[in-house]
Amino acid sequence: MVPPVKAARDKGILHSVPMFSQFTQQGVIWADGSEETIDAVIWCTGFEPNLDHLAPLNVLEADGKVQVKDGQAVKEPRLWLFGYGDWASPGSATLIGAGRSARENVPTLLEFLVRDG
Repeated sequence: MVPPVKAARDKGILHSVPMFSQFTQQGVIWADGSEETIDAVIWCTGFEPNLDHLAPLNVLEADGKVQVKDGQAVKEPRLWLFGYGDWASPGSATLIGAGRSARENVPTLLEFLVRDG
């Protein structure tokens, strides 16, 4: 665990929240039935992503992958996958690799949120 995450945990401001149960047009529905409006979803998929849960969004190709351009899903522009795609290597499964992808793609995400959010 990196120092800022440890510090947040130690301050009691880092909390684990189970994944939401479904998407809506404006956001997500949590397991308790509450709905929350969200601007964007950024999946942290890991080195071997399991993307089956994205099937209801109709973003999966025949091979089970999501087509992305600069981290943004081609079929669903509100979906972003940083550190995902053909460039993946063992280093991309690390904080350094994920950070590199985020640095490259966050400016485009911010432009999207300002323009469309």
